[in-house]
Amino acid sequence: MSLIPSFFGGRGRRSNVFDPFSLDVWDPFKDFPFTNSSLSASSFPQENSAFVSTRIDWKETPEAHVFKADLPGLKKEEVKVEIEDDRVLQISGERNFEKEDKNDQWHRVERSSGKFMRRFRLPENAKMDQVKAAMENGVLAVTVPKEEIKKPEVKAIEISG
Repeated sequence: MSLIPSFFGGRGRRSNVFDPFSLDVWDPFKDFPFTNSSLSASSFPQENSAFVSTRIDWKETPEAHVFKADLPGLKKEEVKVEIEDDRVLQISGERNFEKEDKNDQWHRVERSSGKFMRRFRLPENAKMDQVKAAMENGVLAVTVPKEEIKKPEVKAIEISG
Protein backbone atom coordinates (compact mmCIF):
# COMPACT_ATOMS: atom_id res chain seq x y z
CA MET A 1 0.00 0.00 0.00
CA SER A 2 1.43 3.34 -1.04
CA LEU A 3 0.79 6.55 0.87
CA ILE A 4 1.54 8.79 -2.11
CA PRO A 5 -1.65 8.18 -4.14
CA SER A 6 -3.91 8.59 -1.11
CA PHE A 7 -1.96 11.66 -0.03
CA PHE A 8 -2.56 13.52 -3.30
CA GLY A 9 -6.12 12.49 -3.96
CA GLY A 10 -8.96 10.05 -3.49
CA ARG A 11 -9.87 6.93 -5.43
CA GLY A 12 -11.24 7.32 -8.93
CA ARG A 13 -11.04 11.10 -8.90
CA ARG A 14 -8.87 13.09 -11.23
CA SER A 15 -6.41 14.63 -8.81
CA ASN A 16 -2.77 15.30 -9.46
CA VAL A 17 -0.63 17.88 -7.71
CA PHE A 18 1.20 18.54 -10.99
CA ASP A 19 -1.94 18.89 -13.12
CA PRO A 20 -3.13 22.54 -13.26
CA PHE A 21 -6.53 21.37 -14.52
CA SER A 22 -7.08 18.93 -11.69
CA LEU A 23 -10.63 18.91 -10.36
CA ASP A 24 -9.60 18.76 -6.72
CA VAL A 25 -7.89 21.38 -4.61
CA TRP A 26 -5.39 19.82 -2.25
CA ASP A 27 -6.20 20.65 1.34
CA PRO A 28 -3.25 19.75 3.59
CA PHE A 29 -5.43 19.85 6.74
CA LYS A 30 -8.28 17.76 5.33
CA ASP A 31 -7.40 14.50 7.11
CA PHE A 32 -6.24 15.96 10.42
CA PRO A 33 -8.60 15.52 13.39
CA PHE A 34 -8.98 19.19 14.32
CA THR A 35 -11.76 19.93 16.75
CA ASN A 36 -12.15 23.29 15.05
CA SER A 37 -12.27 23.00 11.27
CA SER A 38 -11.54 26.72 10.87
CA LEU A 39 -7.96 25.84 9.95
CA SER A 40 -9.03 23.95 6.86
CA ALA A 41 -8.31 25.77 3.60
CA SER A 42 -11.71 24.73 2.28
CA SER A 43 -13.41 26.65 5.11
CA PHE A 44 -11.96 30.01 4.08
CA PRO A 45 -14.42 32.24 2.25
CA GLN A 46 -14.28 31.86 -1.52
CA GLU A 47 -13.85 35.60 -1.99
CA ASN A 48 -10.56 35.60 -0.10
CA SER A 49 -8.97 32.54 -1.62
CA ALA A 50 -6.29 33.64 -4.09
CA PHE A 51 -6.38 37.39 -4.56
CA VAL A 52 -5.45 38.05 -0.96
CA SER A 53 -2.06 36.48 -1.58
CA THR A 54 -1.17 38.68 -4.53
CA ARG A 55 2.32 37.79 -5.70
CA ILE A 56 4.84 40.62 -5.86
CA ASP A 57 8.38 40.50 -7.19
CA TRP A 58 11.06 42.70 -5.60
CA LYS A 59 14.35 43.19 -7.36
CA GLU A 60 17.22 45.51 -6.59
CA THR A 61 19.14 47.17 -9.39
CA PRO A 62 22.17 49.43 -8.94
CA GLU A 63 19.81 52.45 -9.16
CA ALA A 64 16.57 51.36 -7.47
CA HIS A 65 14.35 48.80 -5.76
CA VAL A 66 11.66 47.67 -8.22
CA PHE A 67 8.41 45.99 -7.17
CA LYS A 68 6.12 44.35 -9.75
CA ALA A 69 2.66 42.98 -9.06
CA ASP A 70 0.32 41.21 -11.46
CA LEU A 71 -3.12 42.76 -10.96
CA PRO A 72 -5.15 41.69 -14.00
CA GLY A 73 -8.48 43.40 -14.45
CA LEU A 74 -7.79 46.18 -11.96
CA LYS A 75 -7.70 49.85 -12.84
CA LYS A 76 -5.12 52.14 -11.31
CA GLU A 77 -7.91 53.83 -9.34
CA GLU A 78 -8.58 50.52 -7.55
CA VAL A 79 -4.98 50.19 -6.30
CA LYS A 80 -3.23 52.18 -3.55
CA VAL A 81 0.51 52.60 -3.14
CA GLU A 82 1.53 54.23 0.13
CA ILE A 83 4.75 54.93 2.02
CA GLU A 84 4.67 55.03 5.80
CA ASP A 85 7.07 57.03 7.98
CA ASP A 86 8.91 53.96 9.19
CA ARG A 87 10.11 53.04 5.66
CA VAL A 88 7.24 50.69 4.84
CA LEU A 89 5.86 50.39 1.32
CA GLN A 90 2.22 49.29 1.29
CA ILE A 91 0.43 48.09 -1.84
CA SER A 92 -3.30 47.42 -1.47
CA GLY A 93 -6.51 47.25 -3.44
CA GLU A 94 -9.76 45.45 -4.00
CA ARG A 95 -11.38 43.52 -6.79
CA ASN A 96 -15.15 43.42 -6.45
CA PHE A 97 -17.14 40.33 -7.30
CA GLU A 98 -19.15 40.53 -10.50
CA LYS A 99 -22.80 41.44 -10.00
CA GLU A 100 -25.04 38.43 -10.27
CA ASP A 101 -28.20 38.44 -12.37
CA LYS A 102 -31.10 36.24 -11.23
CA ASN A 103 -31.17 34.56 -14.64
CA ASP A 104 -27.44 33.72 -14.63
CA GLN A 105 -26.32 30.20 -13.87
CA TRP A 106 -22.67 29.97 -12.83
CA HIS A 107 -20.86 26.78 -13.83
CA ARG A 108 -17.46 27.68 -12.42
CA VAL A 109 -16.02 30.60 -10.45
CA GLU A 110 -12.22 30.62 -10.47
CA ARG A 111 -11.32 34.29 -10.58
CA SER A 112 -10.73 35.64 -7.14
CA SER A 113 -12.13 38.76 -5.58
CA GLY A 114 -11.68 40.62 -2.35
CA LYS A 115 -9.14 42.89 -0.74
CA PHE A 116 -5.41 42.48 -0.74
CA MET A 117 -2.55 44.22 1.04
CA ARG A 118 1.18 43.63 0.96
CA ARG A 119 3.76 45.50 3.06
CA PHE A 120 7.52 45.71 2.58
CA ARG A 121 10.10 47.29 4.88
CA LEU A 122 12.45 49.28 2.69
CA PRO A 123 16.18 49.43 3.34
CA GLU A 124 17.99 52.51 4.63
CA ASN A 125 19.24 53.48 1.18
CA ALA A 126 15.72 54.02 -0.25
CA LYS A 127 14.82 57.55 -1.35
CA MET A 128 11.37 57.70 0.20
CA ASP A 129 10.47 61.04 -1.39
CA GLN A 130 11.06 59.88 -4.99
CA VAL A 131 8.90 56.75 -5.22
CA LYS A 132 7.10 56.32 -8.55
CA ALA A 133 4.33 53.91 -9.54
CA ALA A 134 2.95 53.01 -12.96
CA MET A 135 0.36 50.50 -14.13
CA GLU A 136 0.39 49.02 -17.60
CA ASN A 137 -1.47 45.96 -18.93
CA GLY A 138 -2.46 44.83 -15.43
CA VAL A 139 1.09 45.00 -14.04
CA LEU A 140 1.84 47.50 -11.28
CA ALA A 141 5.47 48.65 -11.18
CA VAL A 142 6.71 50.61 -8.16
CA THR A 143 10.20 52.08 -8.38
CA VAL A 144 12.00 53.23 -5.24
CA PRO A 145 15.28 54.98 -6.14
CA LYS A 146 18.34 54.29 -4.02
CA GLU A 147 20.68 56.81 -2.45
CA GLU A 148 24.20 56.49 -3.65
CA ILE A 149 26.26 55.04 -0.87
CA LYS A 150 29.31 57.23 -0.54
CA LYS A 151 32.49 55.33 -0.02
CA PRO A 152 34.56 56.74 2.80
CA GLU A 153 37.32 58.90 1.49
CA VAL A 154 40.71 57.64 2.53
CA LYS A 155 43.39 60.24 2.94
CA ALA A 156 46.97 59.25 3.51
CA ILE A 157 48.65 61.02 6.38
CA GLU A 158 52.34 61.63 6.13
CA ILE A 159 54.28 60.49 9.13
CA SER A 160 56.92 62.91 10.30
CA GLY A 161 60.02 62.19 12.22
